[in-house]
Amino acid sequence: MAIPESQLETWSNQGAVATAQATHESIRQALAQSARLQQWTYDPYLQGSYRNGTNIRGDSDVDLVVQLESSFGYDVSALNTQEIASFNSVYGSATYGWREFRRDALDALVSYYGPASVKESKCCLKVAGNSGRLPADVVVCLQYRKYLRFRDLSDQSYIEGMRFWTTDGREVINFPTWHYDNGVRKNSDRHTDGLYKPAVRMFKNARSRLQEAGQLSASAAPSYFLECTLYNVPDAQFAGSSQDVYCSVVNWLNQADMSGFVCQNEQLPLFGPTPEQWSLDQARGLVHGLAQLWNGW
Repeated sequence: MAIPESQLETWSNQGAVATAQATHESIRQALAQSARLQQWTYDPYLQGSYRNGTNIRGDSDVDLVVQLESSFGYDVSALNTQEIASFNSVYGSATYGWREFRRDALDALVSYYGPASVKESKCCLKVAGNSGRLPADVVVCLQYRKYLRFRDLSDQSYIEGMRFWTTDGREVINFPTWHYDNGVRKNSDRHTDGLYKPAVRMFKNARSRLQEAGQLSASAAPSYFLECTLYNVPDAQFAGSSQDVYCSVVNWLNQADMSGFVCQNEQLPLFGPTPEQWSLDQARGLVHGLAQLWNGW
């Protein structure tokens, strides 16, 4: 047996986006009410499945980033001695950093929504939803720059990311804009002819079916890791019908050495020991489950 084309096409459909956009606008308004935050430049933007166009029906929490732009973290390890000296001559120590910014963002959200609706978690601020707004996970961070070159302000090059710390003091660096841009590129006519993002949604729904049937644990295959895994699949596998794509992708992954896979941002390895990385055994378990789902339909 095989999963019917009609079922796969249904799984490929994007979920609703209007409420996510309303949630984003509500968070923006909440932050804009803060007199302290008005003194600084920051950027509140969507990230995750709603921004990337890979959300499916049933996705609830909206992921948002509130990124401080007035100061930034940096990595200048790739620069030579002269470039580091030039960098240090231009930039001094920031007077307003991440800790102050997170405090002010938290105060703004509590003031706007009320203390019962805003909770602190290990990595983000959680804002409860209501009838017109989805629950939101708000990551408060500052801009991060991974420098490739710095001669002066008019001649510099860096990879932009974001940087924050968990409540237990662990530093987290990620590159959500690169994740988004690379997904757009892979979905383009030149690469997968618009079939990449529908495939991500299709496999997210297939994973959910496995979880509902008890064949995969609820925490085994987070959407971010699933999307990153599919990003590593060659463009040629995303061709033909939804059934063609499903079989081509699963067969390729089943034979692939996934140990060298990178995240969709192409800046970080997908597999490893940190909480921001996935387990290779869990990835192989997902691929096995997807094959079983097809064969046992």
